[in-house]
Amino acid sequence: MSTFTLDRTVAELVLEKPSRSRFFETMGIDYCCGGKKTLQEVCERKQLDPANLLKLLEADDLIVLDEATERISEMSLGELVVNIIERHHEYLRQELPRLQAMLSKVVRVHGESEPRLHQMLSIFQAFAVELGTHMMKEENILFPVISQMEAVRRIPQSCFGTIANPIRQMEFEHDGAGDALARLRDLSDGFRPPEWACNTYRAVLDGLHDIEQNMHVHVHKENNVLFPKALELEEELLAVAP
Repeated sequence: MSTFTLDRTVAELVLEKPSRSRFFETMGIDYCCGGKKTLQEVCERKQLDPANLLKLLEADDLIVLDEATERISEMSLGELVVNIIERHHEYLRQELPRLQAMLSKVVRVHGESEPRLHQMLSIFQAFAVELGTHMMKEENILFPVISQMEAVRRIPQSCFGTIANPIRQMEFEHDGAGDALARLRDLSDGFRPPEWACNTYRAVLDGLHDIEQNMHVHVHKENNVLFPKALELEEELLAVAP
């Protein structure tokens, strides 16, 4: 039986599953200040088709990050690179600005009663900047060399010599991102909102939890699959090079 009926309020649905905040934001539906409105009232106000809104909500709830079903170990290096960019880099480019804006709002409203929020915002801002630079280096420098090496079966000329050098740096930066997420987890009591938290506060913590999960899969694909396979290929090509 469907979870969604038109007499349920937007706030109730977000409280039940904070990740739904993304759907309501996409639809331009206020889930915080206007959260007491029912779905029926929202449809009337925004001139939406009620049946279609329910279908969209149901479809959105079925979208789950289930990387375990992906046979990443069987992908080529080029396929892995595309997978990482599309499933993780693009996700971060959309999610980091959204969460930073929401966290800034939560700090303005609740920062006095929960001082740890200020620390969280500072850590998150640095985390977002560093990840942005990290992804740019991967996409513009390391990933193209890996893909080209596989495509032409020879080692391309590069400014860093062996790919072990940039890979070592990327793994170091992965560790830094993991440390930042661990501090955010500690400061938020495991991404658990206080009882008095508003929907925006709850949605921020849910989003941080999602980023942590996505980063775990992201880093696994690079550290444990892409990088070892690329190093193995480089070693193989060096062995047969004239």
